[in-house]
Amino acid sequence: MPSTDRALPNTSAPRPAKADRVRRIHLPQKLRNLELFLLVIACAINAGAIILVQLGALGHIDTQLVLLGAGLSVLVLALHIAMRFVAPGADPFVLPISTLLNGIGIAMIYRIDIAENESGFESASVRQIVWSALAVLCALVVILVIRNHRILFRYTYISGLAAVVLLLLPLVPGLGREVSGARVWIGFGSFATFQPGEIAKIALAVFFAGYLVRNRDTLSMVGTKFLGMRFPRFRDLGPILVIWALSMSVIIFQHDLGTALLYFGLFLVMLYLATARVSWVLLGLVLFVGGALVASQVLDYVNGRFASWLHALDPDVYNAAGGSYQLVQGLFGLAQGGLIGTGLGQGRPDITPVPQSDYIIASLGEELGLAGIFAILALYLLFVARGFRVGFAGQDDFGKLLGVGLSFVVALQCFIVIGGVTRVIPLTGLTTPFLAAGGSSLVANWIIVALLLRLSDTVRNQPRLVVQ
Repeated sequence: MPSTDRALPNTSAPRPAKADRVRRIHLPQKLRNLELFLLVIACAINAGAIILVQLGALGHIDTQLVLLGAGLSVLVLALHIAMRFVAPGADPFVLPISTLLNGIGIAMIYRIDIAENESGFESASVRQIVWSALAVLCALVVILVIRNHRILFRYTYISGLAAVVLLLLPLVPGLGREVSGARVWIGFGSFATFQPGEIAKIALAVFFAGYLVRNRDTLSMVGTKFLGMRFPRFRDLGPILVIWALSMSVIIFQHDLGTALLYFGLFLVMLYLATARVSWVLLGLVLFVGGALVASQVLDYVNGRFASWLHALDPDVYNAAGGSYQLVQGLFGLAQGGLIGTGLGQGRPDITPVPQSDYIIASLGEELGLAGIFAILALYLLFVARGFRVGFAGQDDFGKLLGVGLSFVVALQCFIVIGGVTRVIPLTGLTTPFLAAGGSSLVANWIIVALLLRLSDTVRNQPRLVVQ
């Protein structure tokens, strides 16, 4: 009989390849259709929130702001259409979540405008819509210009230099402006117009990702083992000491505790992700906590923040200039909201100082209640989770670090702001991403959205290894 040991042709091999091709053709269309469906729901919720604010606070509907909000929705839909052509495989949840959070923030800022008798094109809500439109346009430009996230790897050190320049701009005489005790703004004349530190956090994320990819072997493999952990050599402590010194400089010269914590926390997380060394985290925590404690004893600004946090209900601290009055009023507002809130347009969020920016979470908590705050936190959690998913799904180390870093920036900023408002940590001057009034914050966060969308599209379309 003839031998049957000879291998037969693999006639089944083309079938999975064909199925894979079909999947690659139809999956992007399904993703974009899902995104469109979610965007329509998000825009409808945003319009409903503005109408509920008007009915609750005014008793009638004013079409002016509704039409402005509709114009913003058209811009977001334009971004969605552009993605069908230039980023068809992008994550379908990131854009709807950002749109919904942005719209809820506009509705609450409009509610505060009504309480403070501000109207017309000079009101904070109209300015927020204008800034939101500019931010969406910036996101569209990023999507169109950056066709592959790996191109950013070439500009690692340029990004680091740009971040340093942006951080130094508020210290330039005649250009920097001091607002609420923090010198983090730049402007012309009597107007403080932009906060360059918001853009600097993106440049730092790009720099950290590129630098750690280039140097992670040295930072992760060499060191001395102690107590079951491998600690780095003294000569390898340069990067973390430089970033720590930069963070302390932000506290000393710009009086901005939140931004310093944001930058240092970003570097620490990306360093841990690149090296998988717990020792770096321990060293970083010791450095930052130690520096913050020394600053609280030396700098009046930091000492005041800690005093307001630890002794918020002390009458002397409560009545002092720059004391805990704002913090306590925010807590009272959250308590007033209870479980389901007073209803949009039915509360008194304007009692708390600066309710549309620093304390917009307290304003939302008063009118939407604990249930509404949990829903907003769930949106942030889903946004960060999708960003982490994008980062860990990538096959190149730079994309992984950049995706996780950009997502972690949003997560850490939410923790710093909401933790300060709820008295979990000392209060800082950061803004809540997408919700709070502030043009520079909106532009920066929408650029982060665009970069995450580009990363997700690149990751989905990159070739994958197939085991035969």
